[in-house]
Amino acid sequence: MSWSAVQYVKFEEERTRPVRDLIARIPNAEVHCAADVGCGPGNSTEVLRERYPRAHIVGMDSSSDMIGAARQRLPDIAFEVADIREWRGERAFDVILANAVLQWIPGHETLLPALMAKLAPGGALAAQLPDNLDERLMRETAAAGPWAAKLADAGEARAERHGAAWYFRLLRLHAPHVDIWRTTYHHALSGGAHAVVEWLKGTGLRPFLDPLDETEREAFLARYEAAIAEAYPAEADGAVLLPFPRLFFVARR
Repeated sequence: MSWSAVQYVKFEEERTRPVRDLIARIPNAEVHCAADVGCGPGNSTEVLRERYPRAHIVGMDSSSDMIGAARQRLPDIAFEVADIREWRGERAFDVILANAVLQWIPGHETLLPALMAKLAPGGALAAQLPDNLDERLMRETAAAGPWAAKLADAGEARAERHGAAWYFRLLRLHAPHVDIWRTTYHHALSGGAHAVVEWLKGTGLRPFLDPLDETEREAFLARYEAAIAEAYPAEADGAVLLPFPRLFFVARR
């Protein structure tokens, strides 16, 4: 998929709030070496550095556009373009942060143990996954238009996600301490349904937009925005209250 750092940071405050909550729950007081896997444009890495200003921090992402933005934002941190499934790491880490990235990578039953194995004794894996699973309108819009054939597999781009109990049981095999919770944020977005679409264009809509040409993309977005307007009625001032659940866990070796 193609990723746009500019599109992603249009809602930076809303996107960064969950990672602030996540990093605040990491119990490790002293961290010498940390990694931000799936770092995006560096907003999560910046929060990690605020918490651990003396740590050596590295960041990686599969998108060169995101890494370019991260390097501009934090030129003193080493960022690299890499696939999390092939990332080896050069040392044992005290903290590995995976913020809003695991939902794009299949095979959590093998991926999470592999990340845990990269931790030093006492190290923590801290992760957050969007847990809305509310792709119904995207799928319905994809299936109902002239683009249906092109988008037949778009809904499969996200990896299978599981419930809290599934992740707890898996992580407990590798970590004696697992903290897991779910939070629903209610984001007040000015601009009505269009703002919701702009939000999702930076993340969940990517698999549905990338296969389309410009004309198809515009038509798809117009139809999808109409569906969003019906599903999320605007408040009197035109704002939309967007509920957005997220699943968090911190697993410490």
